Amino acid sequence: MNYINNAAIIKRQVMVRLAKLILDDTIQDNIDLIPVLMTPKNSESVRCCIHHDRAVVRSRVKVLLGFAAASESQSDEVKLLKDYAADAVQKGEDKFDESILTVIDDACSACIRSKYQVTNACRGCVARPCIMNCPKKAIRFEGGHAIIDENLCVSCGICEKVCPYHAIVYQPIPCEEACPVNAISKDEFGKEKIDPQKCVYCGKCMLACPFGAIMERSEMFDVLRDIKDPGKTTVAMVAPSIAGQFNTDFGKVVSALKKMGFDKVVEVAYGADITAQKETEEFVERLEHKESFMTSSCCPAYVQVVKKHIPSIQSYVSTTLSPMIYTGEWVSNQWPGATRVFIGPCVAKRFEARESTYVDNVMTYEELGSIFIAAGVDVVECDEQEPDKSASSVGRGFAVSGGVANAVIASAASCGVKAVSKPVNGINNKTVSLLRVLDKTIKEPAFVEVMTCEGGCLNGPGVTSSPVIAKKFLEKMLK
Repeated sequence: MNYINNAAIIKRQVMVRLAKLILDDTIQDNIDLIPVLMTPKNSESVRCCIHHDRAVVRSRVKVLLGFAAASESQSDEVKLLKDYAADAVQKGEDKFDESILTVIDDACSACIRSKYQVTNACRGCVARPCIMNCPKKAIRFEGGHAIIDENLCVSCGICEKVCPYHAIVYQPIPCEEACPVNAISKDEFGKEKIDPQKCVYCGKCMLACPFGAIMERSEMFDVLRDIKDPGKTTVAMVAPSIAGQFNTDFGKVVSALKKMGFDKVVEVAYGADITAQKETEEFVERLEHKESFMTSSCCPAYVQVVKKHIPSIQSYVSTTLSPMIYTGEWVSNQWPGATRVFIGPCVAKRFEARESTYVDNVMTYEELGSIFIAAGVDVVECDEQEPDKSASSVGRGFAVSGGVANAVIASAASCGVKAVSKPVNGINNKTVSLLRVLDKTIKEPAFVEVMTCEGGCLNGPGVTSSPVIAKKFLEKMLK
């Protein structure tokens, strides 16, 4: 679950500063001042010194310009941020490759290997269940205190479970623990690296890192540049999970987007209505051909999980396009040549957009909120406006777990087809294992909705609001 923390606050502060420079056309003059202004002389440092803090801020700015954090050469390490900004203009989309997520080496603390540790809560009890139950005899007592021999320990966790004082704790590497597909691991220097051949762009590692060392490569610079171009029409395609992200009604968000500079605002829930219709048709047809089940295809991270890690169930994944793509197609026909910007909570949508011809850029709610602050737009104080394309409550319901399944099952029932819903609410190590045997465990007609984020898109890695609060706003919106 998303939660507010100091690493997230620092990241957003950098976003606000960079967005303001772009909007004010002062980026070339002032971008290299951001690290100094964020960590002024004699200020309290978070790491060993302010110079280390500044190096991390510099890398954050580089990532927000769209570049990977890792330096390609020694010359890149001394390259000015204003030169990166100039490159961002010249290279445009060419600066992006498959690495959606990037690790900032200077920010990574090179966490110790996952292991169990005995804390000072150990009382040296007579029962000594830790020693008695350890299958590898990896625990001994010295000075009345239990000690675990790391060379013998196999991290089975039995000692933790049997200790009556809870004196033994498991110390994980947060990012590795969060990744459901083992796509992140240490390099030869102990720093974390992401394997693009395994990564599904779910963003769970980014949320889990307590040092904010993992970031998604932003497209904020490209979006703001197009918004400021009077010769371009920019269209904001807003995901249903926008509900409650800024603690106000959707109509005010529409007004704020136009005040910020977007020419048109469209609900992606409109595309979700199309997805629901087409996915139902496909589902009914599959059942008529005696297939036992079909899974949803709206979540791009789940689609990548299947493609890269569970190809055995690929044939069961719906071929229906996602709401973002159908919305982008409609926008392309309505306003030819417009810049189409998807705004949502998802990191994986960046990859999906790059694979499509109907979406130009992707921004998260976190980025949008930072731009609102930089532009001086108070969403709550804005008047309410209707979007240029609205949607039904069916499409808006896609934002929460069960929304897709409810729409398809109900629609199929209206066609005389009965089936059950088998939701997979969140991708983790356990659910990945369940998906591997899905074709062997489902025996009755079923629609399997898979959401990578627990609870649905309201709990995506790029949200700004508590999923509980956001759900209340969504329920109000659905009524």
